[in-house]
Amino acid sequence: MIDYAHVIVDLQAGDTGKGKVAHALSKKTDEYTHVIRYNGGGNAGHTFYHNGEKFVTHYIPVGVIYGIKSIIGPGCVVNLMKLLEEIKTLEGQGIDVRSHLRIDKRVHIVQPDHLDEDGLDTEIGTTKTGNGPAYRDKYARKGIRAESVITELLIDIYEELHGPEVCRVLFEGAQGFELDIDWGDYPYVTSSHCTVGGAILNGVPPQKITKVYGVAKAYRTYVGAKDFEGSDPAFEQIRELGNEYGATTGRKRQVGWLNLDDIIKAVNINGVTDLIINKLDVLEKVKRVLIYQGIECFFGNSEDFKSFVKVALTSDTELLMEDIVFSTTPYGI
Repeated sequence: MIDYAHVIVDLQAGDTGKGKVAHALSKKTDEYTHVIRYNGGGNAGHTFYHNGEKFVTHYIPVGVIYGIKSIIGPGCVVNLMKLLEEIKTLEGQGIDVRSHLRIDKRVHIVQPDHLDEDGLDTEIGTTKTGNGPAYRDKYARKGIRAESVITELLIDIYEELHGPEVCRVLFEGAQGFELDIDWGDYPYVTSSHCTVGGAILNGVPPQKITKVYGVAKAYRTYVGAKDFEGSDPAFEQIRELGNEYGATTGRKRQVGWLNLDDIIKAVNINGVTDLIINKLDVLEKVKRVLIYQGIECFFGNSEDFKSFVKVALTSDTELLMEDIVFSTTPYGI
């Protein structure tokens, strides 16, 4: 049975540092019995550091690092060959993956023709991982689910979470609110639900969710086909200092200034209880701190930035001042 569930949700267009947040929270092994990836597939890239070593995951929830049972949930799609490669990579880094990783039987499988089709995309700027076509076939009711092709690691997530054992769940999200299939800048969106609603779809009653960790950066980034980056020369500095290159594709991320209205919207829709804003240290190094809210533009230093953000967010959301944390790159929260 489920005692409670906490959700990590990206409030921007991905690449906000969710991986390090999931890693930091998973360290509390007495707080969580399960870490569940609730959406997306190989188009995600979560980067974190463990004992000083860099790890990048695409499918596997961060909980395996600490020996927590980690489930790829039914909202995900999986390329089995890529998943196997990721398992072997983590095992090569000393992580006992197979003892802790599980795959829900409802997960849909990315097929070779999905990869071929996605590889032809020139309009949206996808990661070419076959996710979009796989999700399309899922909803067309002609997809192939994990229960048809896997025996090892397979479970029924309902039986796992609603059985006799007490479960305390951390949901690890992928992509971000601005890429959500419904709430994002359509059609420049992903093919899955990137909100707290995506976590609920993995079999947890809404009332069991007691915390929502919203993660953002002190500036914006985007990887894809739409024209996003302006002409400010500071953006190139931010990209280099922040290492703003896609963890999945290596493509350089377009950079923009933070828009607080977008963050407020994402906080309110997802019911964020704890907000983490990463990479303010990058702006400190660039010596440019800039925020938009409405038609107003705020310039200042990092302390002014923190004050401005806290006042704006606590005025227009249910967050309190102490619910907002500013973090640096790349370690810890």
